[in-house]
Amino acid sequence: MGRRGDRRRVTDRASPPWWQVALTCRCPRCGEGRLFRGVLTVNERCGVCGLDLREHDAGDGPAVLVIFLLATMVVAAAFWVEFRFSPPLWVHAVLWPVVTVPLALAMMRPLKAALVALQYRHRSSEMGV
Repeated sequence: MGRRGDRRRVTDRASPPWWQVALTCRCPRCGEGRLFRGVLTVNERCGVCGLDLREHDAGDGPAVLVIFLLATMVVAAAFWVEFRFSPPLWVHAVLWPVVTVPLALAMMRPLKAALVALQYRHRSSEMGV
């Protein structure tokens, strides 16, 4: 069976839940193809089912969520460290960027994948999918 028959069979299955797409960073339609090319760039098409992902843009939503969630956690932790241990200022200057940058990157991919999956699910009829 050719590539076209494989795509038809994949699209007949139910789409994976949005949280599974977010955790695995896979295609919102088939759950198998890679969603990202590089760190945060969404692929133009799914390599498995051929879903056109160009119209599914999460925009600034993931960044805003990361800012709100991560900033709350980091500021609370910084206050706790300051009042519990009273370190010199240079400790804060070294510690918090080392903690914040990797956490921000780790949070961005799943949040972006979740928003792409939710957009696919709720706006697929508008986008001709």
